[in-house]
Amino acid sequence: MSVRIAIVADIHHGRPSATKRGDRALALMESFAAFADDARPDLVLDLGDRISDEDAETDARLAAEAADAFRAVTAPRAHLDGNHDRDHLSAAQNDALLGREGGSETLDIGGWRIALWRADPKIHRGNGAGRRGFALPEPDLLWLSRVAQAADRPLLVVSHVPVSGHAQTGNYYFERNPSASTYPEAARARAALAQARVPVLCLAGHVHWNTVTTVDGIAHLTQQSLTESFTTEGEAAGAMGLLELGDGVARWRVEGLDPFEATLRPTARRWTPPLPPFDTVRGLRPETDPEAAA
Repeated sequence: MSVRIAIVADIHHGRPSATKRGDRALALMESFAAFADDARPDLVLDLGDRISDEDAETDARLAAEAADAFRAVTAPRAHLDGNHDRDHLSAAQNDALLGREGGSETLDIGGWRIALWRADPKIHRGNGAGRRGFALPEPDLLWLSRVAQAADRPLLVVSHVPVSGHAQTGNYYFERNPSASTYPEAARARAALAQARVPVLCLAGHVHWNTVTTVDGIAHLTQQSLTESFTTEGEAAGAMGLLELGDGVARWRVEGLDPFEATLRPTARRWTPPLPPFDTVRGLRPETDPEAAA
């Protein structure tokens, strides 16, 4: 039994900011509501960053307008918070606007388990000697680990921040700021996912481009922002995704000005652990030992 999921990421409703065309967000959300209704999905996923933050008062207004835009969507919805949603607003404030219960949760739909991993997306500004950037709380890692260990059916893990650790070469925001593209604890998150004995697929937003990265037999997808323009010559990408999860096959299509398609076969197989540094390993064959081969 298949599952159909309509996806929108990084709406960034608000004033234009760098390459984010936030002024186009609400009009594009009307198009996304029509897209989602036409797709007749089992679930609509919002991957977070519904607004571009400014201050507490402005953010509350923008977040309410973004939440209102989803009321035109008739299918069941699930929302994650992004870092911009949490810069000046609390998780509880976002929950209230969206009519959502707080915290991570799982949904079993059509033979798949959907893990809505609402890991803390807040970027810490590091006033004084405090830590800067993302900081993944231990309870969020433990939740992910428990879900992976307990999974008895194929698992889709959904988050705002990706944990693949994929390269950001060419990314407008993150090529020169790679630490802001993922959690410092991403390797631990990947280790938690590797505990699953079932096929695993991961889906995230945040990095504003369409990618597929496979790590340890697990495919990690990131979807383009609804209003990003750095890949689309200054026009909002209008990215709207449809993920179809079947028996052994996942088909992902992103429409808009930055289209993308991928067909994947999620697997429960994991890879051989990476080799340590060459200079610490004795007995390597010459073709795998640069010094021996020289």
